[in-house]
Amino acid sequence: MLQDQTINALTPLFGDRFSRHPAHRATHAHGEANPTAHEPDAVVFAHSTEEVAALLKHCHAHHIPVTAFGAGTSLEGHVTPVQGGISLDLSQMNQILAVHDADLDVRVQAGVTRRQLNGELRDRGLFFPVDPGADCTIGGMCATRASGTNAVRYGTMRENVLGLRAVLADGTIVDTGGRVRKSSTGYDLTRLLIGSEGTLGIITEIQLRLFGVPEATGAAICQFTSVAGAVSSVIEIIQSGIPVARIEFVDAAQMAASIAYSKLTAMQALPTLLFEFHGSEASVAEQAQQAEAITTGYGGAAFAFATAAEDRNRLWQARHDAFWAARASRPGYAVFTTDTIVPISRLAEAIAQADAAVTRSGLDACVVGHVGDGNFHVMILFPDTPEAAARAWALDREIVAQALDLGGAASGEHGVGLGKREFLRREHGAPALAMMRAIKTALDPRGILNPGKILLDAPTSDG
Repeated sequence: MLQDQTINALTPLFGDRFSRHPAHRATHAHGEANPTAHEPDAVVFAHSTEEVAALLKHCHAHHIPVTAFGAGTSLEGHVTPVQGGISLDLSQMNQILAVHDADLDVRVQAGVTRRQLNGELRDRGLFFPVDPGADCTIGGMCATRASGTNAVRYGTMRENVLGLRAVLADGTIVDTGGRVRKSSTGYDLTRLLIGSEGTLGIITEIQLRLFGVPEATGAAICQFTSVAGAVSSVIEIIQSGIPVARIEFVDAAQMAASIAYSKLTAMQALPTLLFEFHGSEASVAEQAQQAEAITTGYGGAAFAFATAAEDRNRLWQARHDAFWAARASRPGYAVFTTDTIVPISRLAEAIAQADAAVTRSGLDACVVGHVGDGNFHVMILFPDTPEAAARAWALDREIVAQALDLGGAASGEHGVGLGKREFLRREHGAPALAMMRAIKTALDPRGILNPGKILLDAPTSDG
């Protein structure tokens, strides 16, 4: 529980933006999908970097845990304040600070959302490409090193952040990177903070790369009689160097759910690939023709190509709604989403092994994935009981272990949070884990920043 001295110190600074209201505490107790919930002792809604610095200075002095919160869409328990303390909500820091059209970059506060940013950029002929699906905050996307459907062409947050402003555990404000596209000076502190999940510092401002809206955009859908045919098509398309912007896989179970939920009445419940191509009108048509030729060789049929924005948006909205479609297919069931990635050449094997693991578990599941970079998700559906939840968690562990055996990683985009901590030693090795622990201890010696996340034995806020 917070001491009176903390309440007395923070109330004048934040006014009614320092809240101990039960509703605020409940909504900041967890993220989107991880079942672990723990209410903070209070919620603080920050408006500036300086306010964040003042808060952290006080919390550092008094050993009070601070967990950053954006849109609450994370899937691995990143925003769950497992030791209570303060949930620091950055969603009201939502100003777009500067757009530099000629240099293709923009500076935003951490609470700006992806859709908000692209809405502002649309009339300038620019866009920010990283698209996890949910309307995440840019700060949260940095903290979790988010990616999404466009990563195969445009990269992840790691490649698209030029610089940051962040507040360290003791309240020190630090600027990393800048506006230039490359630099050979100093340690790469920007990428140290990207993916650190709020455990090394609180990101408050971000400098982002932008891209010009392509002259033409085309989307296509192709259905297969087998998962192996669809995945083999993906591998050859990537190895052939066709510059697809998006290439997504949906298995038969997920297609059945999406047909019902998103009214895709022209589709069949078959393994399916979704494509998007960017470029000139001629290059988009050529990319689609090349992809169609490859898919035909692996049993792909009914390759349907569309350039109308309405048709493309409907297709991609159905893909982004896959989680809700899966959940709606089993009323009363819970959904547990895995997130693994393997080298592209091992993708077919990884999905086949995951399918076999699902069958052995006796649970239902749907598979979707950003398969252009080897990343896929198994959405495990299970009755909302402790016994079934334990089986789902065991299945997740098995799928992650299979991916690691194939040279993959425990998470391709959702991050570590609470759910993947046990796999870090196996994936990275003890020396790398010791290095991570040393960095955490150096930057947050009292362990106040998002304690309990990423590292199982990092410093804790109780001193």
